[in-house]
Amino acid sequence: MKNLIIMTGMSGSGKSVALEAIEDMGYFCIDNLPPILIPKVIELMDSSDGKMSKLAIGIDLRGKEFFHDLIEQLDILSNNKDFVLRILFLDTADERLVSRYKETRRAHPLGGSVSLLDAIRQERKILDDLKGRSSKVIDTTDISPKELRDILFSLYSGGREEFFVVNVLSFGFKHGIPIDADLMFDVRFLPNPYYLPELRPLTGLDDRVYNYVMKWQDTDTFYEKLKDMISFLIPQYVKEGKSQLTIAIGCTGGQHRSVALAKRLGEDLNTQFSFKINTAHRDAKIEGQIDV
Repeated sequence: MKNLIIMTGMSGSGKSVALEAIEDMGYFCIDNLPPILIPKVIELMDSSDGKMSKLAIGIDLRGKEFFHDLIEQLDILSNNKDFVLRILFLDTADERLVSRYKETRRAHPLGGSVSLLDAIRQERKILDDLKGRSSKVIDTTDISPKELRDILFSLYSGGREEFFVVNVLSFGFKHGIPIDADLMFDVRFLPNPYYLPELRPLTGLDDRVYNYVMKWQDTDTFYEKLKDMISFLIPQYVKEGKSQLTIAIGCTGGQHRSVALAKRLGEDLNTQFSFKINTAHRDAKIEGQIDV
């Protein structure tokens, strides 16, 4: 069964935020699609072999010339048994819309010859029929972007947790700090396998290197404190509204110590949480000259 969300509403009511949230749920999103092109997009969904089974289309008054086609297309889609069609309408009080336009200094789509407030009232009239057809109307007057995202996740998914991703990354400081890291930890204080000739060409994914790094009391103490802190922080980040978290662990070359600790942390988090956990080793191949 294909899922289709038609998202519309008052200009300035938060449609961009909503579309980004829906995209984070795995939907293929198209913003400002002229309604006359909806049949073409439906054809693409039908021919995608399931690769495009979740689609969200944002429609607003920028495509007002084609607005009369939208009602007709919605009637056709409502009778299509292959689709679950949901119409999402975002609304906001006129006074708040005026305030938002003044803050952003953007022009209203219907502005020009009329005042901002008159343009908002005209838009409300044009969208009135569409609002009546909506399966869900969300009033964004007094809610924050985060609160809007939370509402959408509860409506169209099992909650934020289903889409939260944790990336555990090992790296070498001498190759540069990863710019996308949210949390970064330096493990260069731990005993270095590099100085053992038999371990030097290997990486922290090799059992011999891994066991060497983990055998020290300092390693065990550090790791337990690290894991305890990460286990506390992850639910807080989910609650705050983050969609992903990147944890970077670095040593000198990114070959031995950081790789071993990233491997262990990734495995433990994967056991502890239901989130998607990705573990990557950015510099291990550069240093070890072997595939990892």
